[in-house]
Amino acid sequence: MRTTADAGAACRLPPVAGAYWRGDSNYKMPSRISGVTFADKTMPDGHMIMMADAEKRDHRRLGREIPLAHLEEVAPGSMLRHPKGWRLFPTLTGYMRDRQEQAGYVAVDSPDIMVRALWEISGHWQTYRANMLLAETVDDRNYALKPMRCPGHMRIYGQGSKSYRDLPLKRAEVGKVHRDAPSGALHGLLRLRRFPQDDAHIYCTPDRLTDACLAVDDLVLSIYRDFGVEDVRIKLSPRPENRIGSDESWGGSEGALRDALDRADHPYTIFAGEGAFYVPKLEHVLRDAIGRGWQCATLQVDFNLPERFATTNVASSGEKLAPALLHRALFGSVERVSGIVIEHHAGHLPLWLAPGQAVVAMVTGPADDRARNVATHLTAARLRVGTTLRDEKISDNVRERALTKSPVQIAPGGREAKERTVSLRRYGATSTPTLSLEAAVAALQAEAKPPALTEPRPPDRHSPKRIPTCRSPKKK
Repeated sequence: MRTTADAGAACRLPPVAGAYWRGDSNYKMPSRISGVTFADKTMPDGHMIMMADAEKRDHRRLGREIPLAHLEEVAPGSMLRHPKGWRLFPTLTGYMRDRQEQAGYVAVDSPDIMVRALWEISGHWQTYRANMLLAETVDDRNYALKPMRCPGHMRIYGQGSKSYRDLPLKRAEVGKVHRDAPSGALHGLLRLRRFPQDDAHIYCTPDRLTDACLAVDDLVLSIYRDFGVEDVRIKLSPRPENRIGSDESWGGSEGALRDALDRADHPYTIFAGEGAFYVPKLEHVLRDAIGRGWQCATLQVDFNLPERFATTNVASSGEKLAPALLHRALFGSVERVSGIVIEHHAGHLPLWLAPGQAVVAMVTGPADDRARNVATHLTAARLRVGTTLRDEKISDNVRERALTKSPVQIAPGGREAKERTVSLRRYGATSTPTLSLEAAVAALQAEAKPPALTEPRPPDRHSPKRIPTCRSPKKK
């Protein structure tokens, strides 16, 4: 921009904030004044409405109100989860495990801390060490908390001989990883140093590589639809300047990803030089309810690690050949997906996902026993239920529970106690249906089942051409 005349037809100055230079807290924090310019004078109003909506949806604020989790300086970059936040975590990871089992993945587990020599074989020590959390023991041995699971999974695959008939092998793990992100880059659940991730590695023969990529793509888009997200953009990030491996192996990996995108008929955008140091990657970027983009799922094709770890399988000819390797994350960071989903739904999560699915509140003293009886029946049906058995106005109870975003509120009064019925008050609903207790429990129990358990899943489809549900403009 040469002068302010180039700033457009209108501009807005958001609130002033502090920011470290390049995210480095060793520098003095200056004030940051940023501005947003617009080509049309009618555009700022829409932008300001979107920003106000984003502030209401901020997962950090909602996390304190519901409450789910909070951050403290005693553990920078790590969440302290409250009971409701911890209920949300197993719901997400349990859903993911169900989907992975349906897709043929087998769960494994790798150590949280491993010796330097392993990270040197993988190349992490040479090229990724600045992002790793390191430790040294009294006997002068160097270790690293795992930032990724690839080396551990390579060791698991390397135990015992493998035949081409055993492939593809799908090995998945949901657990914590640790990465030393700069202090200035940390941002609630969306950017942490310690976070759970749903890594998996697929070992297959090179001739099945494209089919394996298509199966992952099918699974990713299906999962995001379960969470109410239909708009997904795809980015292809080819080789960076700082990398390991030969140009030949990089060309093969990039070609496999392009072939999969072409067969799936997916438009995509190329982000030159943004690949990982060992592989190119596809990134699935979600667009939330107010149009913001969030990078979550990744898919990488790798010929480098099998070579570095001398990983082989016995081919049909009898010779030992290296398998093709796919690195795959469906959620990516489970914490990031938690934050995105909370903001996408403005805290009002679907019943199957909500940490508190229903709350039973007392209206009058005589109905107290009835309220306890309703809560007992709902809990026996394995629903996540809270109770408010304080003698307060119903309006006060409703207002309090509205802040905690409970999808269903039940307040049995004297008439309901006499008729053995319950009225289900749902967030955002204009009507309050009255059902028998048994019918209400059955209805809520059916609605609370995760999509992975309620919807039949088709087998992997590898047709020559498939039209995706989620599309984005292709970069020219």
